[in-house]
Amino acid sequence: MKFAAQRILGRDLHFWTARTGLDTAPLGRLLSRPPAQPVLDDGRYRAALAAGRPDRRAVFTGTDGAQLIWPDGEREEVDAIVFATGYRPDLPYLTDLDGALDTEGKPRHREGLATGVPGLAFVGLEWQRSLSSNSLRGVGRDAERIARRLAAYLARR
Repeated sequence: MKFAAQRILGRDLHFWTARTGLDTAPLGRLLSRPPAQPVLDDGRYRAALAAGRPDRRAVFTGTDGAQLIWPDGEREEVDAIVFATGYRPDLPYLTDLDGALDTEGKPRHREGLATGVPGLAFVGLEWQRSLSSNSLRGVGRDAERIARRLAAYLARR
């Protein structure tokens, strides 16, 4: 895992990518293999990892009121649940869909539209269309574009 400074010249890195237009520039199509994106950190995340945090375990198997039920049967009271799908797509359920994934298990796509499976699309992929494609700042923009392109595809069928 690579880390990068969260703040540059007194401003958050996201300020600079937005100010320069880098986070919305459609550079994804120019990259045959997108560069690995570093984890932006002010030092706290790296320290947490060194201390054995965050807590990593299999997804819960059920709920009971405000409690989560874990695979081992343990119960835990929670206030909220946020599903964060992460930066590394794990798509084993698409392996039987011929042409959906490459030999490394990554989606075969161009700007989010599958190249080998008509009608299949992805959003939230790293460098799908731009630097911000796999972040909250960019996934909505890409989702709108994918929705328009899928609607056009369906209208032609």
